[in-house]
Amino acid sequence: MSTKATVNYHVRKDAPQAFEFDVDGVVGHLKSPELVSITVCVADLRGSALQPNFRDDGIAFVSSPSCVTDFESGTEWQAAYEQELDELLKAQIGAKEVIVFDHTVRIDDSGAARRPARNVHNDYSRTGAEQRLVDIVGESRARAFHAAGFGFVNVWRPVERVIRSSPLGFIWPRSMRPEDWMDIGLVYPDRMGQILGVAANPEHEWFYTSGMRPDEVTIFNIYDNRGRPHLAHSALDLQGDAQVTSPC
Repeated sequence: MSTKATVNYHVRKDAPQAFEFDVDGVVGHLKSPELVSITVCVADLRGSALQPNFRDDGIAFVSSPSCVTDFESGTEWQAAYEQELDELLKAQIGAKEVIVFDHTVRIDDSGAARRPARNVHNDYSRTGAEQRLVDIVGESRARAFHAAGFGFVNVWRPVERVIRSSPLGFIWPRSMRPEDWMDIGLVYPDRMGQILGVAANPEHEWFYTSGMRPDEVTIFNIYDNRGRPHLAHSALDLQGDAQVTSPC
């Protein structure tokens, strides 16, 4: 089954574009590049025989219950959760070494500090990924990672309850074209980064899994120096009840 959703694509321009964080020294003040809202058809893979796999498609939906139920009180939970992630990624995608370097809890509320990302993007460009690797492990180890092969993956799960709004949607890599991608800068007060924005293309094939539970996770590739597909993604604003699908 498929349903309709609104997503915000990036607009290609000749001039460089960037998200600017804490603009003018004001914490939380964000300046965004131009986006355009488009209604797209999204296939719901819940119960479908068509399921992506990480090796070929760069994404997998898997069952992975966690012993952590509270992700917002302090940091005591992080050690146990990171051990779970280590075991999960070694078992599911064959990772040899896992370094967890970021935890983000997103809340779909206008007053939340980190809301679902509603721009169609991938978390790293090649330049951004290579710089981030150096930031995390240093230049010497980064050279070793390059030689052995490395990647950045995102492990996404619902927290506390079933997802009822703004589920995470993806574009099948097979429907992407090289010209759909564009470099978008990330300008922080103390560092620079770079992601990939995505321009609208009617050939894009969107998909998601409805009603994801806390015991379900999505593992998806955002950079791989050996060429594994990375996933354009965005929070979806579904039309009507998020749990009811209808033909597009």
